[in-house]
Amino acid sequence: MPDNNDILQKLDGIAGRFKEVSTLITDPSVIADQKRYVRLTKEYKELERLTEARRKYVQTLGNIEEAKEILASEQDPEIRKIANEELETGQQRLPEIEEEIKLLLIPADPEDGKNAIVEIRGGTGGDEAAIFAGDLFRMYSKYCEIKGWSAGISSCNEGASGGFKEIIFTVSGDNVYGTLKYESGVHRVQRVPQTETQGRVHTSAATVAVLPEADEFDVEINEGEIKWDTFRSSGAGGQNVNKVESGVRLRYMWKNPNTGVAEEILIECTETRDQPKNKERALSRLRSFIYDKEHQKYIDDIASRRKTMVSTGDRSAKIRTYNYPQGRITDHRINYTIYNLAAFMNGDIQDCIDHLIVAENAERIKDSEL
Repeated sequence: MPDNNDILQKLDGIAGRFKEVSTLITDPSVIADQKRYVRLTKEYKELERLTEARRKYVQTLGNIEEAKEILASEQDPEIRKIANEELETGQQRLPEIEEEIKLLLIPADPEDGKNAIVEIRGGTGGDEAAIFAGDLFRMYSKYCEIKGWSAGISSCNEGASGGFKEIIFTVSGDNVYGTLKYESGVHRVQRVPQTETQGRVHTSAATVAVLPEADEFDVEINEGEIKWDTFRSSGAGGQNVNKVESGVRLRYMWKNPNTGVAEEILIECTETRDQPKNKERALSRLRSFIYDKEHQKYIDDIASRRKTMVSTGDRSAKIRTYNYPQGRITDHRINYTIYNLAAFMNGDIQDCIDHLIVAENAERIKDSEL
């Protein structure tokens, strides 16, 4: 257990910074600088949680000391009983608060609070891979409903036998990226395909990429260099779909700072029947794509320092297997196996994510040597 004074020293420094940030976010010149104001507001929320944890910690230490003093000087059995209970409660609570403080002291991933853009693509397995990609989309849609998040499809390419060759959707809500980032990687399915006549089990795969949705000031884009096209959306929607060019396509030349190579980015959006909204969402995806590429080095650096790469690193790594004959889900990063596949595919994935978060936090605590 860490020395109490050591933890309090760390928290005392934070109390001073909390007071400073509290003053800064009311300063008109700071409010006028949106980039700085947003950064300081996020820091304020983090410091507020730490300040509250410090208050609970100091109060619990005080309760323990007071109970010890009463037991050393008091003879009355009733008072001693109350003091003993207070001492026991405090000693049980103290390690819990210390663990909470340890996690709060680790620098938070600045991207966790962002919304997310999720891309699901059918991999090896042809039609069956597209069907599985559709199953994954349904699973995440159900999970978003459970969490109270909103999800909107940006673009999709349907498979010949159902599902999607590719589907891209945006998820908005509280701490979306910080939760869904654990889903990035290759998802493998083992089952008898609908197209299989011999009853043989096939293995197919789909890839999931979860990107943090970039804010306007996260990346610099020269909007004058974007080439826009419009086209008629296909799919459900009645006569409007065929007559109105609501779908948008953007092309943008961008120099990758990691490679120095210029590359063309092509993004389509048919999410709504409103062309300006589709333009806005296509721009959001462009920002997020560039932001993700530019931050990949930072993500790789984190992954290289860790042994298990729970939530970051190689997106081509196989992370989870869905075995239908056995009704089994296995997450290979943390050796997590459960046998409730039907519920899992219906959006009940929180327990798996919780286990991944615990493993991630254990690594972060170890890295920070708290």
